[in-house]
Amino acid sequence: MTVAEQVNAKKATMKGAAALALLSGVDELYATKGRKVIHVDLRRDAPDRDTLRGLLIGPSGNLRAPTLRKGRTLIVGFDEATYRSVLR
Repeated sequence: MTVAEQVNAKKATMKGAAALALLSGVDELYATKGRKVIHVDLRRDAPDRDTLRGLLIGPSGNLRAPTLRKGRTLIVGFDEATYRSVLR
């Protein structure tokens, strides 16, 4: 896998609408909250903006890190098993 763009989340913070804009062109979202991984199929399930914001934004009010996009899949937060299955 090749990295197309890497951004330092501490220097370039993303809030609300900017974080939601990352979902443009995304079909699947994996969000890790604590030890729980939440998978949302955005083609079938259409959660409201507040639900999506809750999955993307951390306690600091910024986009949770790490965030990785591979094709039409967005992964927010870190879970080793999710990375292994999505990035294979």
